[in-house]
Amino acid sequence: MIILGVDPGIATIGYGVISSESGRFNAIEYGAIITKPHQLLENRLMQIYDGIFEIIVRHRPDCMAIEEIFFNKNVKTAVDVSQARGVILLAARKQDVDIYEYTPLQIKSSVVGYGRAEKQQIMYMTKLLLKLESEPKPDDTADALAVAICHANYAMNSCYKI
Repeated sequence: MIILGVDPGIATIGYGVISSESGRFNAIEYGAIITKPHQLLENRLMQIYDGIFEIIVRHRPDCMAIEEIFFNKNVKTAVDVSQARGVILLAARKQDVDIYEYTPLQIKSSVVGYGRAEKQQIMYMTKLLLKLESEPKPDDTADALAVAICHANYAMNSCYKI
């Protein structure tokens, strides 16, 4: 199974494409889509859409796993990231890619074994589980790989499609 994991954002959108077979994971491609803050929001959204769309076309994933967003304080950031998340979902839907959503707690529990794990622990475990030479950076990329690993771990259990 080929899984595209996405950590949604507006400035940095982490992505990771992995294969999962019999509990073994392999990183195919990972990185981040970076948008510049001085750009118009609609141009940033188009860049995000185009970037995710191209990744989907290039790798033809069986599904996309995306981190649920949670904001506590900054409403403006929450709205912008929600719009970015919307274009990410649209890019997947336009290519008939099934979409699965996971909370940060589910992701951390699945990858690290502890739902309150720190960023450094996520980076370390993604490196270990994917047998990478170095920890994936930025941390948004590690988060995206963790979302993909989480989906692989939950694939035979009860996950839900959005």
